[in-house]
Amino acid sequence: MTRRLGFTLPPAVLSELSQGDLGSRLGLAIPLVTVDDEGRPHPMLLSHLEILAVDPNTIRVVVGAGSRSAANLAARGHVTLLLIEPAHTFYVKAMATGAPLARGGLMRFELTVTEVLEDAAAAWEEDLRITGGITYAPAPALDAPWVRETLAALRAEPAA
Repeated sequence: MTRRLGFTLPPAVLSELSQGDLGSRLGLAIPLVTVDDEGRPHPMLLSHLEILAVDPNTIRVVVGAGSRSAANLAARGHVTLLLIEPAHTFYVKAMATGAPLARGGLMRFELTVTEVLEDAAAAWEEDLRITGGITYAPAPALDAPWVRETLAALRAEPAA
């Protein structure tokens, strides 16, 4: 059963996406869904290296500059993040705002949170629960050049 939590990131989600404990989040993937030019959902997977909650209202994501997700974000801006893990399931709906920041082969988008939903088992589902999220291996080294480039793109401030 899904319930609306509000229009900003709750503390648990803000903490999860803040990269404060990035090393423990490596290997976990986050589905990001944009809308294509025919109005269909277009999924991609982000690692925790490619997403940063700046504050309860703002999330930054980095995607490949030539990707369909980048084109969809630039053209329509609608996006949903799916945070699915044993401890919780949240759907974060957001809108890309402002011009994306191009950095090498990457595009960094600023997302404004528009709605946060939590999904939990309904009473009739009894003890059913999520047992795992989407994972990948091997986890990248934080000192790899591409990792440093990705993290720098997330943290770069927009030109004034």
